[in-house]
Amino acid sequence: MTSPDNHVAVIGAGPAGLMAAEALAHGGVRVTVYDAMPSAGRKLLMAGRGGLNLTHSEPLPQFMARYREAMPNLQSAIEAFPPEALRAWCEALGEPTFVGTSGRVFPKAFKASPLLRAWLRRLDAAGVRFAFRHRWTGWDAEGRLLFQTPGGTSAVAADATVLALGGASWPRLGSDGGWTTLLADKGVEIAPLRPANCGFTVAWSDVFRTRFEGQPLKGIALSFGPHSLRGEATITLAGIEGGAIYALSAELREAVTAKGEAVLHVALRPDVGRAELVKRLSAARGKQSFSNFLRKAAQLPPVAVGLLQEAAIGTGQSLSAMPPQRLAEFINAVPIELTGVAPIARAISSAGGIAFEELDPDFMIRKLPGVFAAGEMLDWEAPTGGYLLQASFATGAAAGRGALRWIARSSF
Repeated sequence: MTSPDNHVAVIGAGPAGLMAAEALAHGGVRVTVYDAMPSAGRKLLMAGRGGLNLTHSEPLPQFMARYREAMPNLQSAIEAFPPEALRAWCEALGEPTFVGTSGRVFPKAFKASPLLRAWLRRLDAAGVRFAFRHRWTGWDAEGRLLFQTPGGTSAVAADATVLALGGASWPRLGSDGGWTTLLADKGVEIAPLRPANCGFTVAWSDVFRTRFEGQPLKGIALSFGPHSLRGEATITLAGIEGGAIYALSAELREAVTAKGEAVLHVALRPDVGRAELVKRLSAARGKQSFSNFLRKAAQLPPVAVGLLQEAAIGTGQSLSAMPPQRLAEFINAVPIELTGVAPIARAISSAGGIAFEELDPDFMIRKLPGVFAAGEMLDWEAPTGGYLLQASFATGAAAGRGALRWIARSSF
């Protein structure tokens, strides 16, 4: 059994680490959360700037399918702490949630700071201690955890450890992936960390990138191989990003990595049938410039017209010389050649991490008895829409419960 004499170290003060700390504190052990940054939940606060998307309201079987090949490894954790439980947890913290039109779930405050403050107050009341500006650097010869602190190196003994150091996206917020070497040196298999929910580079012309940087493409449909979806994207100085791009980022990333490029097709007017579009494009142009004609006849914004012109030049075609039938086809299948993947430091999340084969059902690293792992340190990825946070919360709670069971077994 566990007791307050048992000390558990949680390394990482993000959603997974804090959830592990809560589970551990409820189990009656002494908990200290260590983090290299000066405060907790920095990436959570960043995620909340545009509205904190906590989870999704779709049925659990459909929800779980979003994790693709990682689904079997995450299923038990998420079933033990499903979206409904996460919403109830928020409610108990005084932050009720609501379901948006897309099925995504948000706190009514629509930001992270009130939720994080309430959570930290509850953890403090439960006796959880925090040690900030403590960068974990491994173990000493006696198995104690080593931390680099403003006062020098500190060695900490713990009955169990939960690692929740995140992946490698947005490293300035604390998750820099530096832990990979520490675990690899212990023989733990680590899949390389890669950008996920990321943008891609495109060799735009100087004219196009200068004029349309930051402009959104709304109401579009994207297709790549057998995959297609509706959404939005944004032109960037170096390429393209946005929700619809992120949803296809895993497939696009693998294609670019394997072949050095990938061709994405964009339908600018997916809701207009081909016959109707041909009819509109067959109208007399009169004295209008071709750009104005396209803007009015096909109801395309300037950025979409610019994209058409950019793609036509790239394929060696003349947009104005295309017959209406060909032009209609081109409008709803604009090719964009992706030449590279945006840096992981700018990705929303990261793929790769500790291979699930290295973990037991309690999320303990088999080669490191008493050491558990959770969150983005594990080898899974998911689209935006609440799936990232849900799995981080759920695996954090699972790792915390696993550590309690480990301590209880070890006390006999």
